[in-house]
Amino acid sequence: MEIRLLRTDDDRARFDSGEAELDRFLQEFAGQNQFRLHVGTTWVAAEGRRILGYATIAPGHIEIDRLPETRRRGLPKYPLPILRLARLATARSEQGRGIGNALLRCTFNLALKMSEEYGCVGVVVDAKPGAEEFYRKFGFESVGVVAGADASRPEPWQMFLPLDLVRKALGPG
Repeated sequence: MEIRLLRTDDDRARFDSGEAELDRFLQEFAGQNQFRLHVGTTWVAAEGRRILGYATIAPGHIEIDRLPETRRRGLPKYPLPILRLARLATARSEQGRGIGNALLRCTFNLALKMSEEYGCVGVVVDAKPGAEEFYRKFGFESVGVVAGADASRPEPWQMFLPLDLVRKALGPG
């Protein structure tokens, strides 16, 4: 297995995570967003052209008042640069093999690189309902619900992991 950027010839059509919305994104929009619109990139765990899982990321920013209060200390009051993990999915047939963890580690390494080259205070994930516990294991904290959110249609829950915990999650080396 290798983790790399999505390629135009990757077999996206047969990806099945068990979540129709995540599958549809990979099949219909990931390539367009990466190759034509340049609004984000998709990293894949792959064996040849077969995709075992994917993570879609993009740079972004967060207002300081959206961060957990304990994470605001010492930061400027203007929008802060972050790396956004917009989607993370593993093929149903591959779940439990650590592919999601490997893709998250890739995201963490990209956040460290971004911090060194352009600035980045951490990673924000748009956690799907039910996925919050997976991210909490790494130290992600909720950043709250966006005003006007509709409880009848669950939206992704934004969670934040500051750069010091990104480094800690990666371990020594």
